[in-house]
Amino acid sequence: MIETPKVDWLALSPTLALLGLAAVTLLGAVIVPRSVQRLFSVGVSVGGFVTSAVLAGVVYERSPDGTPLIAESMTRDRLGALAAIVIALSGVAVVLASAGDRRRDHVGEYYALLAAAGAGMVFFVSASNLMTLFLALEWFSISLYVLCSLDTHRRESLESGLKYLIVGSFGSGILLFGCALVYGATGELGFTSIQQATGADDPLFVTGLALILAGLGFKVSAAPFHMWTPDVYQGAPTTVTAFMAAATKVAALVVTYRLLVTAFPEQSEIWTTAVAVLAVASLAIGNLAAIAQRDVKRMLAYSSVSHAGFLLIAVVANSQDGGAALLYYLVPYVAASVGAFAVVASRERELERPVSLAALEGLGWERPFLGVALWAFVLSMAGFPLTGGFFGKLFVFSAAYDAGYWWLVVAGVLATALSLAYYLTIIRALYMRQSQVTGTVIAAGGSPPRDLLLNGAVGAALAVTIGSFVLVQPLVDLARDASASLPF
Repeated sequence: MIETPKVDWLALSPTLALLGLAAVTLLGAVIVPRSVQRLFSVGVSVGGFVTSAVLAGVVYERSPDGTPLIAESMTRDRLGALAAIVIALSGVAVVLASAGDRRRDHVGEYYALLAAAGAGMVFFVSASNLMTLFLALEWFSISLYVLCSLDTHRRESLESGLKYLIVGSFGSGILLFGCALVYGATGELGFTSIQQATGADDPLFVTGLALILAGLGFKVSAAPFHMWTPDVYQGAPTTVTAFMAAATKVAALVVTYRLLVTAFPEQSEIWTTAVAVLAVASLAIGNLAAIAQRDVKRMLAYSSVSHAGFLLIAVVANSQDGGAALLYYLVPYVAASVGAFAVVASRERELERPVSLAALEGLGWERPFLGVALWAFVLSMAGFPLTGGFFGKLFVFSAAYDAGYWWLVVAGVLATALSLAYYLTIIRALYMRQSQVTGTVIAAGGSPPRDLLLNGAVGAALAVTIGSFVLVQPLVDLARDASASLPF
């Protein structure tokens, strides 16, 4: 008899739901008539992502402690379950925002790849050894490479996919080399086993840790590993950019947090210093570069680099409060990112050209709902009260201060003040500049957008952005319970 590991199908169910969705939409691309293919794909995709979120919620309720599964290749715990919920719900919003795309080809393939990428991310956040971590990383990365270049009629999209493929492959190679060095020094792949192994002071081991941090830094879009972010975000289809900015950030940061706390607690003095340097560099470079941008997608890309810095401050805290701050911050950040890119996508479809700051002029009066929503998203990213971004930054700064990193709090406050230089520029364009757009089909009198599904996605993102401020305590409790899954 061959002894096989026990499979926990409930723990795998959120991932399997998305894989099933990918299979159904891909099959639909072949057998469903073209006239109803978009409707079929959108309906199935929404149902699949919602199902995955519900199943992840069940896993959250039934996973009080971290339980190793399938020969310790993954962990069933509340940290991974909460991250899976956020990823799946961001997928729902992106699917709704994508429904109005004028995509003529590859409709079913688009939603299948979106589901495949989501499945890889959901599995990624529960990985508990270096092998499954790398395989899950490549799983969703390859899907994103194709998604970025799916608009084959646009040179910018093809360029985006090529750049992401080259730089992403380079980052994956660095990560894999780091994993190999750690395995060579310890003879272990599991996160817990690495922590228990001898040879922790081996230079080979420390070098492996440094390379793993660099590899994950590419996925987090942390400076100086951010060089791909503005070009890829600008060239990719806007809805794909929204999914990358939100879901990829959740997956990469949660795994970084899990890996460092679980596998490398004895080296915390080393990696906290390294991550703190990455955080400060991200805050400085992201905000300074964003000020010089006039293309809104590039501006939001550099804003994403800046937010990576804030989120890494929570990782540096290396405490349960830091973990809770990280998870709470991700909720309003994901909502604001998806919502902002959805508004950009709507304007892009109206103008049929890239959206610059000039293209946003007067949008607040022409499209009142989208204008108010983008205004709220920008204020949340800036950390203003009445939005979840305010409490997100407050919790991150509090965790860093309690851990003794007061200078990171100072850097974060200065970066927040600096970010107003470009966030308020967006608001000024919305309401304080007269529209110069001509030759476009824009409904008069501030009529609502024609794309009702995109409107719904923006409304849901707006509700989360404001709701995470109003219902802060329930979200903090969820985040604390999830963070408690890891040892400190």
